Amino acid sequence: MIDSKETLKRYLEQDKLALGRQKDKKPRFYGDEIWKFEILLRKVEYYINCKSGFPASIVRKYYKFRFHNLSVKLGFSIPPNVFEEGLAIPHYGTIVVHANAKIGKNCRLQEGVNIGATSGSHDAATIGDNCFFGSGAKVVGAVKIASDVAVGAGAVVTKDITEPGTTWAGVPAKKISDNDSHSSMCADLFH
Repeated sequence: MIDSKETLKRYLEQDKLALGRQKDKKPRFYGDEIWKFEILLRKVEYYINCKSGFPASIVRKYYKFRFHNLSVKLGFSIPPNVFEEGLAIPHYGTIVVHANAKIGKNCRLQEGVNIGATSGSHDAATIGDNCFFGSGAKVVGAVKIASDVAVGAGAVVTKDITEPGTTWAGVPAKKISDNDSHSSMCADLFH
């Protein structure tokens, strides 16, 4: 969780690295909407977690307004304070994440991913570090997913995945290999 200006800088750098943009100083004026979205997400988190008082509330509202508008434009429903550093979203398209989900470092989400609660519950997933979710993957309920797990396109996870470094696919998701998620993520994250 972002708890200081230094943490904010680290999160922004790690997100940039996860997006494969380490050579770029800042997003281009036209394009790079996903990178701009992630920057706004982190600034909203910083102002929610670290700043109080009247001047900060004005800035927080400004960032929340811009964040909301870009979320709607891109089709993302991603609340603040869910993802640790290293979030990577390669494509825009509908992505829904429950506000009570807790997701570790270096998570990569393809379009159509849904990480939600079920049956009126407010309990959502707890996901480890270095996890990859393919196009249309769904995580339903308060499941736990170990680190270094890849969830294939269209898979539906309804039970805990306790074995790290594995790949899961199907409906419901079943283990299909002992390959970890690293080949589906930016290689610079693991140096």
